[in-house]
Amino acid sequence: MDENSFWALLEGSQQRTGDPDQRLEALREQLMQRSPAEIMQFQACLHRVRRRIDTWEMWVAAEQIHGGSCSDDSFWYFQFWVLGLGRETYERVVADPDSLAETPKLRALAGRPLQDWSDDEWPEWESLDYVAAEAFDMLTGEEEGLEKALEAEGLDLPCNPEPSGEAWDIRNADEASRRLPRLSRMFPLAGC
Repeated sequence: MDENSFWALLEGSQQRTGDPDQRLEALREQLMQRSPAEIMQFQACLHRVRRRIDTWEMWVAAEQIHGGSCSDDSFWYFQFWVLGLGRETYERVVADPDSLAETPKLRALAGRPLQDWSDDEWPEWESLDYVAAEAFDMLTGEEEGLEKALEAEGLDLPCNPEPSGEAWDIRNADEASRRLPRLSRMFPLAGC
């Protein structure tokens, strides 16, 4: 499966519904109409594409949005949320993480306390990482079949962030304002 096919599947689920759970169901149904090999390719492509936004600068963007407290898991789930925004947004964010400020879903969160965000509003989509495994298991009847099949092919996919690039301190307000000016204005950190 090439990137065009990957994005067509992912964006196709978005065109059907905006609800994350319903998107996953639509995506699972689409994957189950494919061969086990294609499901494996989807999962490999998911992580290959995700890897481009597994950067320190993107993690700091997530930290900014999450009020200065973005754990490893939260950043991992955030990366899948970014993929769920679609290819156009993803490509823009790869080039400039601060362009996340243009995202309508984030604009709707700006200025609101984190505790007021509903579960569906949080910028994370953990379940996207599991949808191919669920489709594979349902199609083949083999529990944890995707993981075993990927390992048999020599593909060991990460399960935690491994950011590339230069790490920097989000608590440095001047640096945050310089590197992520729009996100810094939208999601100011208390005490910075």
